[in-house]
This record gives sequence, structure tokens and C-alpha cells, in this order.
Amino acid sequence: MIFSVNRRRLACLLAAAALAPGLASATPPEGIEARIEAIRTAAGVPGMSVAIVEQGKVTLAEGFGTRKLGSNEKVDADTIFPTGSSGKAVTSAALAVLVDQGKIKWDDKVIDHLPGFQMYDPWVTREMTIRDLLVHRSGLGLGAGDLLFVPRTNLSRSESVKRLRHIKPATSFRSGYAYDNVLYMVAGELIEAVSGQTWEAFTREHIIKAAGMQESTSDSVERFATANRAFPHARMNGGLRGAGDQEQLDEHDELGRNAAPAGGMAMSASDLARWLQIQLAQGKLPEGEGRLFSEAASREMWTPSVLMPIAPVPEAFQATQPNFDTYALGWMVRDYQGVKLVTHRGAVFGFLTMVMLIPEKQVGFSITINSEDGEVIHGLTYELLDHYLGRPKAGWPEKWSARVKDRVAEAQQALKAVQAKPAKTGPSLPRVRYAGNYNDPWYGNIVVREDKGRLTIDFQSTPRMRGTLEHWQYDSFITRFEDKSIEPAYVTFGLDADGKVERVTMKPVSPIADFSYDYQDLLFTPAKDAK
Repeated sequence: MIFSVNRRRLACLLAAAALAPGLASATPPEGIEARIEAIRTAAGVPGMSVAIVEQGKVTLAEGFGTRKLGSNEKVDADTIFPTGSSGKAVTSAALAVLVDQGKIKWDDKVIDHLPGFQMYDPWVTREMTIRDLLVHRSGLGLGAGDLLFVPRTNLSRSESVKRLRHIKPATSFRSGYAYDNVLYMVAGELIEAVSGQTWEAFTREHIIKAAGMQESTSDSVERFATANRAFPHARMNGGLRGAGDQEQLDEHDELGRNAAPAGGMAMSASDLARWLQIQLAQGKLPEGEGRLFSEAASREMWTPSVLMPIAPVPEAFQATQPNFDTYALGWMVRDYQGVKLVTHRGAVFGFLTMVMLIPEKQVGFSITINSEDGEVIHGLTYELLDHYLGRPKAGWPEKWSARVKDRVAEAQQALKAVQAKPAKTGPSLPRVRYAGNYNDPWYGNIVVREDKGRLTIDFQSTPRMRGTLEHWQYDSFITRFEDKSIEPAYVTFGLDADGKVERVTMKPVSPIADFSYDYQDLLFTPAKDAK
């Protein structure tokens, strides 16, 4: 239910009167709408939405700003935003439905439902469970295989899953945590194998409609057909992504739909509020009758499976350092000032999301923005956490803004330092001898062409991912893609003793490039035929 301002304030007061003793707060912060708008404006975010649930009631579901730059189309509570990896919890909930139906168990072997599934190591293939697909302990490196869908792809979900057998692990199975997306593609394929419905169809019927969500969608065709939708934005003209002026991206250049089970949902504030209500009620629907999933499934989804490393933080952010940080089934479980949080961030190009639950306070909130300005998400998150935990204001939005500006400035300086002194050596070969087809077993082919002394590179599994190769130093080149939203890369040709190209390796140019541009995991060798 979406309240007008006066009705919402009345609901907050009634909720306050009903609160059990000891809860820090029962209402949103005084003047929350004005505060959100001030944070949004200061950061230059085009549009955002915020939902807050307290004690089972929706106390805020509202939009701020515009759906796209230069437009008067306002964001409201029903505007849908792509929510990125916070949607992993939706895939987990879809599997929970199948568990409740008795069709699968969390610790079933994946190959018992997907006989053709293979990882690089046959032993891992035999031992991997459905739970393992969701908790980032497979042994794959950070973001390994993301170029199967980043920035877009012509590969099907099933073909992408087949290619996982070629990705070499970075560590041993179940030995530690490294975030991945590709195994959620496997989870999507498993849902289809068990239910007979695609991930999109199953989540539409058994999650979105069953939960009573009115605007949300798991399908990009439906999203593009929805008039009340947010458009993506990013900063790209300041020397690296994250710096410069805000500009609108092409919304149709979304991430490959093969990876939708890892983050392909689009949701409104009103629907996110409903999602928060259901999560805090361990699967019960807000009306009090019926369930989306069982209480037992809720406990499973919130039970940590793997420890996440805790990185040191600057002195000004010591209060945010958790005592424990773990990953459960599509959720991160950690603490803030000794209070347990169940949460997940989301990022798809041009959008960011935060979903936060404070179970012991029966409070949850979500924040969505149509840009990549993470300081807004983090700053407002900690400001709201402090409010609901009865802590003094700490100026988190302002602190996060300064931290992000420093990080970008440091990256710009590092990039300038590297590019200021290239070795004036090379290339070793005439440019025509670098041309050819090259294959990486899991990604597929690239084609390097020479035309009148100019080299180009074309990624065959990724539509419109092509650019010119400009000599950098030795046998290394820089490619800046025709699509400027794609991270530039160093491309290095390795030669054998006869001066022939025997391998091609890559790495991102930007020191703060998104980890999903996992160029460093590619190893191309000469190939006759494209794949």
C-alpha cells in the first residue's frame, strides 16, 4: 500500500504507539524525504526510490528525481529499477519454493538434476550441490566467467553453462569465498530442468505474482514495455568510468539475459516494500494468509555457509567494520555495531541497489538509484541503520562522498602515471602478423584484423564489442572500444621462438574497473575457426 505523506505519517505514529519497549525507533527519521532529496541532488543522481518497512507496515515507499536526465518524468513508488545482484535472493527463493514442493533438496547434487553440468575438475562436478551454486565457494576466482554476459552476449544460458567446464579454478573447492555470477546461471538452468519453466517464467508465476508484486518483472521485454521505468546513467568522460559528467546509457545495452538468475530482476519501491515484508515475516504474505515459502526455507536462506574476508577500513569508517561477515543463500549476513543484518547489494551497469534487513528490530529498507554513484547507496544505508539502532548521526553520506571522490582521484593519478612513461619499444612484428582468429576455451573467439596498417579487435561472443588496437609498448596494445561504456583493455601478444603469436592476454586499463571485466582470466591462442 502506498501512503500519501499525511497518511504515512499517521501510520508511523500508530506504529510507534504499538511498539514493544526497547526498540530504538518506530518511524523513519524526521524529514526523511527532504534528506533523501538533498543527498540525491548533491551527488547528481538523476532518480532514486526508497522503501522502508517497520513492524510489518510500509512506512515509506517513494520516488525522487527523474527517470532519465533531461526529462520531467518523475520517479514514483511504482517506477521499476533493475536491481542487479540483490535479485540473487529471488533465485534462492525460487529454489526454496521447489524445496517446499518436495522436488529438490538444498544438498542435492547438481548433476542429479542437470546431468550435462560440468566444472573444470571432475571431482567438483560430482560433489557440487545446489547450495554450493549459491554461496560463492566453488573455487572459481572473483568474477570468473563474467565476460560470458558482460557487457552483453549472443550466447544462450545453456551454452554459457556448457562453457563453465573450461574455466580453471583459482582455489580448491569449498576452501574460501570468491564472488561469482556464473553459477547462478546454473541455478537458473536447474530451475528449468526441475519445473519445466524457464527461470523468467517460474519467478514470474511463483515469486512475483505469488507475492502480490504489481510492477516487478524478471523479463527484459516486459521491462522495456513498461512506461514507468528508470533509465541507466554513468560517468565516463573523466578519463575512466566513475569520473566526469553524468550521461544516459542505452538501456537496451543491458547485461546478457543468460545471467538473469544472477541479477535480472526489475522492481519498484512498492514491490520492494512487499518483498521486505515477506522476508521479515519468514515467508508469510503481508495479508497474514498464505506463504511465499516456508519458515524452514527462510531459516535456510539466512543461514551462513561461508566466511567472507573482512578488509581493513579507513579510520573515519571504523564504525562500519563488522565483527563477522558471511554469505548465505543469496544473502549476506553480517553485523553492524553488534546487530545482525541480512542484506545484499546490487549493481548492473547504470543502476545500484541496496536491500537491508534488521531482523531483531523488524525493520527493512531498500534504496535504488539510476546511476553508479555508490556513495549515495552506502551513505544513506548507514544513516538509516544509525537511526533504527538509536545511534547518533555520523554524517555518513558526506563521508562516503569524500571517500569515493578520493578513490576516483587516486585512480586517475595512477592511470596518468602509468600512461605517462610507456617504453618506446616495439611492436616486434609488422601489424599484419598479429592478425588472426584467437580462441579462449570458455569465452570463444576474438578476431584481430589488419587494414592499411591499422589493427582492430572484435569479440565474437559479444555483439558490438570491437575497437582499434593502438600500440602501447613492446607487443602490448590498448583497445578503446567503439562502445565507450566498455572498459578499455591492454592486449598483449606473446611470441614463440620463431616470432609467431602463440598467445594473447589482456587486463583492464582502469585500476578501478568493475571486476566483471575479467580480462585477466582470458588466454587466447591461435584458432582456425570461430566458436
